[in-house]
Amino acid sequence: MTDYTFDGPEPDFSPKPARFTPPPGSVDCHCHVFGPFDQFPYAEDRSYTPPASVLADYQAMLAATGLERSVMVQPSVYGFDNRASLDAMRRMGDKMRGVMVVPSDVTDAVLQDMHDAGARGLRFNVDLKGGVGFTDLDTLAARIAPMGWHIQVFAKPSTFLEAAHHLEALPCDVVIDHMGHVPAADGVHDLAFQRLLAMLREGRTWVKISGAYRISAEPPPYYDALPMARALIAEAPDKCVFGTDWPHPNFTGPMPNDSALLNFLDDASPDAETRDRILLDNPVKLYGF
Repeated sequence: MTDYTFDGPEPDFSPKPARFTPPPGSVDCHCHVFGPFDQFPYAEDRSYTPPASVLADYQAMLAATGLERSVMVQPSVYGFDNRASLDAMRRMGDKMRGVMVVPSDVTDAVLQDMHDAGARGLRFNVDLKGGVGFTDLDTLAARIAPMGWHIQVFAKPSTFLEAAHHLEALPCDVVIDHMGHVPAADGVHDLAFQRLLAMLREGRTWVKISGAYRISAEPPPYYDALPMARALIAEAPDKCVFGTDWPHPNFTGPMPNDSALLNFLDDASPDAETRDRILLDNPVKLYGF
């Protein structure tokens, strides 16, 4: 078995229910798995080394919170090796979709195999080792557009701002991770955040109401991040989806219990109908459940 020195804490392995019951079929649109390492070792070139968090751990969180379906997002620590993500997707069957990371010369056969396993998007993680930059964005977007896939972007606000015009011109939908990564302290008037709002209003852009603990300077319930989430939901309630970001990798602060993240969505939503649309109707449309 591969031995690693981990640089972050374990997730909270004692999940709790949220203060509300998610509607049947609710979707966690952002999760990862790490390990077992004897089957799925990390890429040598990576920016962080998270501890093991396997599918059974994740399924326990789903059962506790009442979420029923998921979107597995390929993490940068695995580079182009999508085996751990695909293994989880195949084991979950139609209850899981996926967002993959591939090189520009990926074959049509590999893309089709991923599609058959539930893949519906490609992730561009431009700020961490093991991710894929924007160099091959146009080529890959053109190839996946006929498959009904989207491009998912993990980028710091300055990088996103530089690339926004490029992203708007793509022939497929674009999904922005973690509310655009704009720190809550920078507020809704931040230029990158305003650009994200404009893209939600004008084009084929979606956003994940996720990562509140990453942009907040406060403990749960992350009140300082609520204006960001509320602004996104108000701008495009039909283009927002929710994600736990389980098991919260590359984060050194106190590990959130995922119930707090669902409660954050409840606080950010103007009513239960909108909250449930974000948990169910929107992801069903985006990921083709």
